Amino acid sequence: MGNVFRKLLDQLFGSTEMRVVMLGLDAAGKTTILYKLHIGEILSTVPTIGFNVEKVQYKNVQFTVWDVGGQEKLRPLWRHYFGNTDGLIYVVDSLDKERIHKAAAEFSTIISDPLMRNSAILVFANKQDMPRCMTVAEVAEALGLQKLRSRQWHIQATCATKGEGLYEGLDWLAATLKKMQSGGAQTSVPA
Repeated sequence: MGNVFRKLLDQLFGSTEMRVVMLGLDAAGKTTILYKLHIGEILSTVPTIGFNVEKVQYKNVQFTVWDVGGQEKLRPLWRHYFGNTDGLIYVVDSLDKERIHKAAAEFSTIISDPLMRNSAILVFANKQDMPRCMTVAEVAEALGLQKLRSRQWHIQATCATKGEGLYEGLDWLAATLKKMQSGGAQTSVPA
């Protein structure tokens, strides 16, 4: 009876379920972001071996977020999480200038996969609170976001430990996924 009532409420108030995969190189802040969104707190994290999956309710969208480990030996497994994915959250450590080209190469591989070609792309340029980090525009340029003319994408400055920028990113993702479901499209350039 509870599930029937929940489905009726979802139909009446427009609640939507979306499947999102969160990827990025190791130590970018993916797990910190996941748990900040899920429980509103920063947990002490260790490198993710495998994946974490949580449901994140935001406004009238329930995101099922798959946070997959970013160590080099795990990256070939990422493609196993692409099926039925509505959106990609790609997390970049804005302080890690030495590996930005590696982050860009992995990003390119992900978005080129046939299973990801219809997914909305949200890039979190994380650790923006750190001195000497790359700007949002520098991260966007390194990833080649401006060249993605036929894709729905947005880049958001974030500080996962403070929660800054996370909900603004989810606002864009929720609105974009709903537009995509109804046939609309949207891209976003950094401010």
